[in-house]
Amino acid sequence: MFDTIVAFVPSHDLARSRDFYEGALGMRVVDVNDFALVLLSGETTVRVTLAENWSPQPFTVLGWTVADAAEVSDRLASAGVALLRYDGMGQDERGLWTTPTGARVAWFADPDGNVLSVTQLPEG
Repeated sequence: MFDTIVAFVPSHDLARSRDFYEGALGMRVVDVNDFALVLLSGETTVRVTLAENWSPQPFTVLGWTVADAAEVSDRLASAGVALLRYDGMGQDERGLWTTPTGARVAWFADPDGNVLSVTQLPEG
């Protein structure tokens, strides 16, 4: 019944979002119009939608699985993206948290304050 998923992320400023998602994260832009910035992340469409009167949520709204969270964290830092730190999480010097199951997670925010994450799944 359902085919491919489309992820939606709100934005107050599509030009600023484009700089971030295309420039810092390296996502491919497939369309830009007055209402949205449409990107591809792998085979998934991410639609950054112009929205008014909203506030960013304190939880992750969009995330990716990655092969090496430390390497991605370093690349994000090189692109000027700061990793978020949370009290009591026991994050390492890069900002990575290791879950009880062994996954490694890092959080960061887009220019609108949307919390994003990368997760390296445990081997095995």
